[in-house]
Amino acid sequence: MPQDRSTYVELGYSGDFGLTALAEHLCSPDRPTVDLPTALAVAAGSADGSDGEEAVELGEDARRLLDGPLPDEVLHTVWLTAVGRVFDPADHGLDIRAWLRSLSDLSVNRLRQNRRSYVPPPVRPVRDADLCREVVAEIRGMAADLAGACASPDLVSGLEQVVALADADVGFRLFLRALKACSVRVPKERYDRFLGLGERLGYPVAVVRDGLDVDWPPIDTTRRDTSWDFGLSLLAGNAHQDWRAGTARREIQRVADSDEPRQSPGTAAALLLEDALRLLHSPLSDDTITTLWVAVSDAALRIDGRDWLRLVTDVCEERLRGAAPTYTPVIPPVRAEGADLVLPEVRETALTVADRAISPHWQPLPARKVTAALEQVVGRVDPDLGFRLFLRVLRPLSVLVTQGQYERYQAIGERFGYGEHHVDEIEQLVQWTA
Repeated sequence: MPQDRSTYVELGYSGDFGLTALAEHLCSPDRPTVDLPTALAVAAGSADGSDGEEAVELGEDARRLLDGPLPDEVLHTVWLTAVGRVFDPADHGLDIRAWLRSLSDLSVNRLRQNRRSYVPPPVRPVRDADLCREVVAEIRGMAADLAGACASPDLVSGLEQVVALADADVGFRLFLRALKACSVRVPKERYDRFLGLGERLGYPVAVVRDGLDVDWPPIDTTRRDTSWDFGLSLLAGNAHQDWRAGTARREIQRVADSDEPRQSPGTAAALLLEDALRLLHSPLSDDTITTLWVAVSDAALRIDGRDWLRLVTDVCEERLRGAAPTYTPVIPPVRAEGADLVLPEVRETALTVADRAISPHWQPLPARKVTAALEQVVGRVDPDLGFRLFLRVLRPLSVLVTQGQYERYQAIGERFGYGEHHVDEIEQLVQWTA
């Protein structure tokens, strides 16, 4: 993205946009072929946003390609591939440049509905040398697969020329469209690099992820692939006072379905299921597990702890049957490694909150009972889970965290393999030293 312009995420996009969004709309299984009036109608619909921003992107994409020194054959090849060959302007008496000019004109006309004197500004192509080299390297890395799946020997060269001679942004999106339209399977490591390039270009994640055939590795719960919280502690963090027993299943589904962009489908459910199974089959009493849930959810939904965990496991298993049918959940063994790091932190905090309660004004839950339950999780179930639940109770107990404690918490998080922002979620509780 040009440095003086907002990213596409900041502009409000959640999916693809511009020329590649139009290609996606046209490339539909319901439309084996598209005539010119239909193509123009779809383009008009793509440009018809409430503030005209969609028209801005469509028009600029078209003009970036028109302004670059690209041969007509290159433009024709990449367009046909991006649209899955369902619409060829040549079949309707238009060369490719005439088609792109019609899209530019259409976008300008749409924008003039809001401002009659609107004149499109000069195009601002993305030509950062390092970025262009990286995009071209990815195109070349998929050259054999693209050429075979798309049956177009000139496609790879054409995409490279778009990146090098016109615009790295449009070129990368056309490359992604080609992979999707031709159903080319992409290795996970390369997909991760695509996400990185998309982030640098300011894309919403969906521009890369949606419709891309990724060769996902099997779910591995030791690899979280998330920068934030996960599992039962994430579910507790999402809890709020409007939760009701009748909607509890839907609230669990939201977490079970919330795979991060780099996670294999079903990973969020597998992580949540593993936490639930650890507690469900633990030696902890029913009262202790109920205490834990009420505490970490800030008393959002008072429910029998083991009944709640059974509902969690049911929802997660349902999600996994659809997203990862070969995944076999197991009851995780008790873990002790790391308990010597977590227990002192729980006990130190217990001394400072002994006179407090969670939900103090309605069915108060004494802090002493909460910290005792946390100690049992850390020592008898899993210190990783215990530490995540411990972080969750700091806010409802209004615990002030010293800078030294916070630094120790970060070190423990690194030891357990948490993402970079996981422990940061309690940063507002930290008393920073001058």
